[in-house]
Amino acid sequence: MIPVSWYLILAAILFVTGAAGVLLRRNVLIVLMSLELMLNSVNINLLAFGHHFQDLRGQIIAIFVIAITAAEVAVALGILVALLRNKHSLEVEDLAILKG
Repeated sequence: MIPVSWYLILAAILFVTGAAGVLLRRNVLIVLMSLELMLNSVNINLLAFGHHFQDLRGQIIAIFVIAITAAEVAVALGILVALLRNKHSLEVEDLAILKG
């Protein structure tokens, strides 16, 4: 059996990688994928602790997070298509044109 600490280390590495992608990148698509990495690291934590404590609540919450993530991706991709059609670029600075 794999110890819970290995799952936590994997989740921490994924979360730090995602946070670095959000903070350092200027492409909106890369930022969106980095956010997905961060949410998946949270799911790994929920599943690891749910398995460790023999509790299904962690798995149930992880399923809700996956469903909310799917909705978030659908909305974000719609915004990205609008940004690409208006500005022909996917840079973070170009999102200001969609405010008005």
